[in-house]
Amino acid sequence: MPTYGYARVSTTDQDLTIQREALLGAGCEVIREEKVSGTSRQGREELATLLEFLREGDTLVVTRLDRLARSLDDLSGIVRELEAKGVALKATEQPVDTGSAAGKAFFQMLGVFAEFETNLRRERQMEGIAKAKAAGVYKGRRASIDVDEVKRLRDEESLGATQISRKLGIARTSVYRVLERF
Repeated sequence: MPTYGYARVSTTDQDLTIQREALLGAGCEVIREEKVSGTSRQGREELATLLEFLREGDTLVVTRLDRLARSLDDLSGIVRELEAKGVALKATEQPVDTGSAAGKAFFQMLGVFAEFETNLRRERQMEGIAKAKAAGVYKGRRASIDVDEVKRLRDEESLGATQISRKLGIARTSVYRVLERF
């Protein structure tokens, strides 16, 4: 019954050492690591590899449930996949046991708090952006589409949206969005 570890941090400048040491201490034979946001499963190749590889009787160990997922939906989906395969889930810093009613309830509460924390962080970020915009510091991303060129190609060269998108290397829907304004 092999034990596998999964460690994750959200940004490339964060360190995985503490998680790695905890997982080694928990007896993990293989540890998969990645530096990517946990707000969705998209782009999490190491997690996908683990979920595909795990077999009945294996154990997946994380330090905390928020390392596995930041939303209750993702967390529940991952746990359902693990249960369907007969894989146990353990957390070194939390008493997680998805095999008992109390353990499942505790697991769901932790998932709710992880999602709550993500939502709070997003709210603080949006407040910071609003404050920066009010101060004239934050102006958003620079436009990647030359609106005047789209207009010129339509008016002077009588090109359609598909031809304009090919010529400028942009999505046709982007051309439509620009042309809607004129």
